[in-house]
Amino acid sequence: MDDHWIVREGIALIIASQPDMEVVGSAATGEEALALFKQQRPDVTLMDLRLKTMSGLQAIQAIRHEQPDARVIVLTMYQGDEDIHRAIAAGAAAYLLKETLTDDLVRIVREVHAGARPIGADVQARLDERAAQPTLTSREIQVLELVSRGQRNKEIAWTLGISEETVHVHLKNVFSKLKVNERTAAVNVALRRGIVHIE
Repeated sequence: MDDHWIVREGIALIIASQPDMEVVGSAATGEEALALFKQQRPDVTLMDLRLKTMSGLQAIQAIRHEQPDARVIVLTMYQGDEDIHRAIAAGAAAYLLKETLTDDLVRIVREVHAGARPIGADVQARLDERAAQPTLTSREIQVLELVSRGQRNKEIAWTLGISEETVHVHLKNVFSKLKVNERTAAVNVALRRGIVHIE
């Protein structure tokens, strides 16, 4: 499932070129992906993380709620360690970057169909890197997301229904955990790692 039709068409051509594989559906949104999954019950689902309205991550969670043993492969441009962690935690069996499509896609689909959870060395390295760093709380991530949208402390406090002093404390913790000393640097690190995204 991908929001760009040309990417979906390219993937479909790669899969259809295999004598033992068949594309049973293609979706541009998370909602379409979930509806198609319920209708077709594919052996393996390919999922982008960047989809409109319902994200790919939310779609994975919904599919796995519908069918706990569903086999999902993430296929995305997102390279951040937090993106990878969230996808694997949601139940993705593998995480592939779109740039590696032609080399790895068919092999990974076969491995996941066979029940494996193949994690490439580059993906594992990012997961190991994340494990060695402090984890932001959900509230700290909320504050950071609002900072990334250009909100000042007063606006963040109003949006979240907390005091400006509490916002200041959260930001101080964020700066410490991300090893930065100001807002712009915190947003840059968070974007690179996939902690937040600017749509």
